[in-house]
Amino acid sequence: MRFCKFGLIVFLISILCPPTLQVRAQFRQGVISPEVHQDRRVTFRLRAPQAEKVEVEAGFVQGGRPMGKDENGLWSITLGPVEPDIYEYVFNVDGLQIVDPSNSWLKVWLGNSRNLVEIPGEEPMFYEARQVPHGTVHIHKYQSKSLGVPRQLYLYTPPGYETNQDTTYPVLYLFHGFGDPVDAWTGVGRANLVMDNLIAEKKARPFIIVMPYGHTPSSPPVMRSIGRYEAFEKDLIEDVIPYVQKCYRVSTGQKDRAVAGLSMGGGQSLTIGLNNLDLFGWIGAFSSAVPEGQKFEKLLAEPESINEKLKLLWIGCGRQDFLFEANQKFLEQLKNDKIRHISHITEGGHEWRLWRNYLNEIAPLLFKPDK
Repeated sequence: MRFCKFGLIVFLISILCPPTLQVRAQFRQGVISPEVHQDRRVTFRLRAPQAEKVEVEAGFVQGGRPMGKDENGLWSITLGPVEPDIYEYVFNVDGLQIVDPSNSWLKVWLGNSRNLVEIPGEEPMFYEARQVPHGTVHIHKYQSKSLGVPRQLYLYTPPGYETNQDTTYPVLYLFHGFGDPVDAWTGVGRANLVMDNLIAEKKARPFIIVMPYGHTPSSPPVMRSIGRYEAFEKDLIEDVIPYVQKCYRVSTGQKDRAVAGLSMGGGQSLTIGLNNLDLFGWIGAFSSAVPEGQKFEKLLAEPESINEKLKLLWIGCGRQDFLFEANQKFLEQLKNDKIRHISHITEGGHEWRLWRNYLNEIAPLLFKPDK
């Protein structure tokens, strides 16, 4: 392994953690949940002999679905068939929400957890681990001088990075949403696998992805509230970017540096990217928390400069997203100001199912050479 000051590159591996007593009990009793069948139906099971009512809430159905109980206290339900994708689900046991003790694959948000289940398609999905060359996910600890605390970031290097010693790479700084942990883009978003597949298919140029932690709890409250990204911007520009440039073979020009993110991270991308056009040549916002008021007006005050310096401004949002109206107004403003952009409106709500797709859509557009 290779060491940098204040940081250690750790190759990401799957670690089997000791199961809880509840999980051991489920295993001993042979509970399999979820079970995905070949016809894309899914069976959920939970052993809860004392429970009076158990429901499952899943991302592919509306509301909770009541489960049936057998004579051994095993609750179950089979749903579907389900369209191929990765979905969240959780159990409700007598009004108490719990995760599936037989499934260790979790999505964490604001300290709460929900299980994930993957429904495969007839052909491999764009986010699946295929038999292609794989890049590497690294975990770094670095000292943020601007915030005065140690921080963490995840970083993806594409296949061949270790052997192509004479090659420098463009960089995408990719941000998670409000309440997400630092590993959200690899653990749930599968950004590394999306890129592996795009590169193998020669659809995207190989580039490095840096995924920093978007929250700044050590900063003053006025600098860490929603819509106030000064502390994160300072950490990114003064600490993260110099750290990455010191430790990795990355291009340092504006045309080889992009920023993108989802929800809160989309707001960070728009705010930081448009406010630092000399640093970032490409901006992507997924279901974004759009800047408002004077800050919004200031970011768009010089349309000609934006068009001159920015290679790409890409805005994606689902029609059922609670932020859709704000994004529509933002797109209308861009149109009125004649600021070049790509509008990518889809069906769907505020969910990872969209954001994985959006990354898959925008990645092939990044770092294209000038014609």
